[in-house]
Amino acid sequence: MYDWCPMTSPSSHFFARDQLGFVRVAAVTPETRVADVDFNTSAVITALHQAARRGCRLALFPELCITGYSCADLFNQAILLHEARAALPRIAEAADKAGIAAVVGLPLEVDGRLYNCAAFLCGGRVIGVVPKSFLPTTNEYYEERWFTAALRAARQTVLFDGQATPFGPDMLFEADNVPSCVIGIELCEDLWAVNPPSGAMALAGATVLLNPSASDEVLGKADYRRDLVRQQSARCLAAYVYAAAGPGESTTDVVFGGHSMIAENGALLAEAERFRFDTQVIVADVDVQRLVAERLRNSSFSAAGGAHDFRLVSFTLPDPLAGAEPPDLLRPLAQMPFVPADRARRAYHCREIFSIQSTGLAKRLKHVGVKTVTLGISGGLDSTLALLVTIKAFDTLGLNRAGIVAVTMPGFGTTARTRDNAQRLAEQVGVTLRLIPITDAVRQHFKDIGHDETIHDVTYENAQARERTQILMDLANKLGGLVVGTGDLSELALGWATFNGDHMSMYHVNAGVPKTLVRYLIEWAADAEFSGETSAILRDIIAMPITPELLPLGEGGALQQETEATIGPYLLHDFFLFYTLRYGFAPRKVFYLARRAFDGVYAPREILRWMKVFYARFFSQQFKRSAMPDGPKVGTVALSPRGDWRMPSDAAGALWIAELEAIVDHNQNI
Repeated sequence: MYDWCPMTSPSSHFFARDQLGFVRVAAVTPETRVADVDFNTSAVITALHQAARRGCRLALFPELCITGYSCADLFNQAILLHEARAALPRIAEAADKAGIAAVVGLPLEVDGRLYNCAAFLCGGRVIGVVPKSFLPTTNEYYEERWFTAALRAARQTVLFDGQATPFGPDMLFEADNVPSCVIGIELCEDLWAVNPPSGAMALAGATVLLNPSASDEVLGKADYRRDLVRQQSARCLAAYVYAAAGPGESTTDVVFGGHSMIAENGALLAEAERFRFDTQVIVADVDVQRLVAERLRNSSFSAAGGAHDFRLVSFTLPDPLAGAEPPDLLRPLAQMPFVPADRARRAYHCREIFSIQSTGLAKRLKHVGVKTVTLGISGGLDSTLALLVTIKAFDTLGLNRAGIVAVTMPGFGTTARTRDNAQRLAEQVGVTLRLIPITDAVRQHFKDIGHDETIHDVTYENAQARERTQILMDLANKLGGLVVGTGDLSELALGWATFNGDHMSMYHVNAGVPKTLVRYLIEWAADAEFSGETSAILRDIIAMPITPELLPLGEGGALQQETEATIGPYLLHDFFLFYTLRYGFAPRKVFYLARRAFDGVYAPREILRWMKVFYARFFSQQFKRSAMPDGPKVGTVALSPRGDWRMPSDAAGALWIAELEAIVDHNQNI
């Protein structure tokens, strides 16, 4: 996916942007005067320096920005064309001094034909010129009056400073110093075509698509344009940078708003404020590693590739921050990637997930033909969510809630608070409550196998979990029902479940839900699905610490065991899980992202400590996931061995652990 830098390299290079896959780009809407080449050139150069100071490596400018898009019949004036072409060396030199690459728009005469072009400037020269393929001649547009479509070009090179420069729509620009950074360029209307050129460019390897544009504003067009950019970035599994002409263009008949955008795989990373006369520079860090990871796992992408031939133009992408520590990321980076920060969006997600979970269980109940289920309730988060989902499934099927047999099984570490919450909740929602203490049965089991009850080891803990599962299984057989599992996705990832204990059930409703999301699902249910005393109980459950309650209580019935004190914060583990599985990122990149996401929350050494736990447990516990029961996938990360995640149970994690050790070696001062 990307080149590895040597383990002996300096820390700054170990976490260099080139190796991490981030490319900072700018979409610029410069201040413009129609047909004033000197003014426009100066505005472009000023904006280039602004973008470079913000760490951008590439800046995209609008269509025909050197002259202005709305010159109309002035495009037939030789002086305008001459001055526009003459401006390119000046801009290229300025870009080189600033340490940035640029793509600018200009009219270019070639063999007696005029082309609407985008010139790629890097290293102080023009390295390629891409003419526009689709020329709109609809309604207010009349480009064919002046320009020729790219496919009519008779040559593949043009001369700049005596050098043959690639010319044509069939070019991709490949950065030789940034793995997977391949740039494709289409112009304005090209995107609006039935089959945009950017689709073929993406299939040929382009990860960053550029569109210098001049799209005027009419009612409703901005929303359509925004969706078009987002959707093309999603269809192409690419970054899409769109730089639009602003209100400095002629307003004789239309107005241009300067609607510049940067999107990545369907997500809008940055968007300009429209209708501003001053220069607008929007900036974002696009992640080409992430895009390659998306493509590697997308069978439709691999099946569609290889049909188009493109010329590759190799170049070295400049970096105005070369040698410095990577700057803060200019892209969304949440501490909880599974949980939307926006409350309304989070509520929508929770409703969807709850519906997926309950529908999955309802289908299983219909198929098996049972009207009774058993599930263990502890008063903790996971079992509470499983109970709420089961209630919804029963209500959906019109089944009597009394058929839900909620079994609370207090043991050596059960606190009064969790036991009371479990019992009160069962009573409030109208399910059948069974209280079956397990202490005597477990003590008999200890006697049978010769285990000393005072030794609180894995045998002590797992015997309790297996006793509870045995009760649920046998009770389900007795009642003619099935067992609903309660464990979540995060526990599956870490193997934090007793094999053939709470690891096992007949349908695992929480199998796709990460721990950081469980609280929010219960909170949403307390708001949207329940009320009164039931909601109050649910909120008290949310406030409880996460614990398996397997060790004896302390003085005064105090809790002595908290899960996160043993295996680490689920906030971190879910972060590691998301970026390791969703995008296949190596430990160095996961650590880099975690340091920025949790700056001021967890020290780097603490992050590394729990990363070691995550990778060690993830690799050693696959055998539990290989034997996990059925359960619904609810998000983009899932661990079912029959679905998203097929991993050998005996795969070694040595490579991942070794890189973590290298990170420690390179960060002795953190």
